[in-house]
Amino acid sequence: MTGTFPNISISTERLVLRPLDEDDVPALAAMMNDEQVAAWTDVPQPFTEDAAHTWITEHAPAEREAGRGLDLAVTEFLTQRLVGIVQLGKTNWHIRSTELSYVIAPWARGEGYASEAALATAQWLLGDQKLERIELRTAADNTASQQVAQKIGCISEGVLRNACIAHVRTEDGTWTDVRTDFIVWSLLPEDLDGAGEQLADSDGFTSFSDWN
Repeated sequence: MTGTFPNISISTERLVLRPLDEDDVPALAAMMNDEQVAAWTDVPQPFTEDAAHTWITEHAPAEREAGRGLDLAVTEFLTQRLVGIVQLGKTNWHIRSTELSYVIAPWARGEGYASEAALATAQWLLGDQKLERIELRTAADNTASQQVAQKIGCISEGVLRNACIAHVRTEDGTWTDVRTDFIVWSLLPEDLDGAGEQLADSDGFTSFSDWN
């Protein structure tokens, strides 16, 4: 079985998740050049506006059209500014599963946007799209990303030892690779029960999260 994700927008109380467009290039480049994004993702550094333009106009459409995934801009409903990215990848339409990742911009952390965007995406995937499994992978030391997974109702399934490459700054200012573990999380349709209420009731939750 093969399929593709539709070009859609998902709205929450504070956010609109929509396809990336060329107006997002400057903000996307700035977000991906953040130190924490560089530490936890494999995004090339420095990340140029040309790279952002290629991502938006070539990579994202190709992934959606091939049925492999979907990239969504996370924007504030009131200001329309770009505050993050939600990405779906490694989609398997036969077993109806996909892998979910998220990045929140440094200028928008601490607002709960990562969990709000991830939960809205999960509800759409498991509801409207009839997927049966969403998988997340978080670096062992990326505790904030793990908090997001927990807040939206994910279940920790185990550890993939030495399966993740993180990045640290060296004394000369360059980046070097550091091997660490991946924690694997899953979200099934039945896991969503009560996730929204738990999210709404949480206080002081930090939304800082980077690409899993």
